[in-house]
Amino acid sequence: MGFIDPIAYSVPAFIILMIVEGVLALRGRWRGYELKDTVISLSMGIGSLVVKVIVGAAVSYAALTWAYGYRLIEDLPVTWWSVALCYLLYDFAYYWEHRLGHEYRWFWASHVNHHSSQHYNLSTALRQTWTGTIALTFLFGMPVAFIGFPPEMVYFAASLNLVYQFWIHTELIDRIGPLEYVLNTPSHHRVHHATNPRYLDSNYGGTLIIWDRMFGTFTEEVREEPPRYGIGRDLGTTNIFYVAFHEWLAILRDLRSVRSLRELVGYTFGPPGWSPDGSRMTTAQAKRNWRRRQAEKARSGADTDRAATSGHKAPASDYADQ
Repeated sequence: MGFIDPIAYSVPAFIILMIVEGVLALRGRWRGYELKDTVISLSMGIGSLVVKVIVGAAVSYAALTWAYGYRLIEDLPVTWWSVALCYLLYDFAYYWEHRLGHEYRWFWASHVNHHSSQHYNLSTALRQTWTGTIALTFLFGMPVAFIGFPPEMVYFAASLNLVYQFWIHTELIDRIGPLEYVLNTPSHHRVHHATNPRYLDSNYGGTLIIWDRMFGTFTEEVREEPPRYGIGRDLGTTNIFYVAFHEWLAILRDLRSVRSLRELVGYTFGPPGWSPDGSRMTTAQAKRNWRRRQAEKARSGADTDRAATSGHKAPASDYADQ
């Protein structure tokens, strides 16, 4: 089968929808767009496409072809159900790619630039990595090809999955009813991009949110706590090359001080924020601290309620056996 790239056909729609969102933002006085930030996002998107054309597609296709050569199922037909099944399996693989992209620094170094904007709009969806090949993200599609799905079909599923995720990068859509339980939506993905401790390490799904519900990584958006976007420390620059490579540079800086194999592995493949002495904060630690504070507040509130009611005389029946 020939490979059809849905992304190439979707670019005009991306542009039109960004313009529509921008107009609606201006009318609603919603500061969802900022010129320099938008330019960085668009530039990252263009750079990602260039890298994909030059090297990314070739490496990924070679890896998928190799896995397909050892396929478990021969001659899967190209029908609507095989494409749908391929898409479902790829979406499951994407969940793990995305989750590990947040939990391990090597993968995070490639993915972090997508989260580096402090704004959340459709242009943010185009803030894509230039270093996915270095981070070996193509490995996650290989099991789908190994099952027996042709490389072209896996490519189609991967591209279509990315196209789906474009529209969920907006604050203009609130909830979409019962579909929220099954699909990844703007509400769910706002949580994923948020830096609020409540929302950290959540909602990794691509098209379906059911994987997060199944594996315990789902978090609901709370109306009383609007998401705050970005990463732990604002990059504070419009240098696109720094945006693209800053975490790789940070890894290299940390490796200069390595004194043991443990530190080498920790700085490279540990969770983002890992340090030998624990002086840095990981997202898991931040979330644990937040949960502890919430529990302390709950206990404090319960103690206050008991103190407030302790002066009231209990009903006579409470003393019946005394």
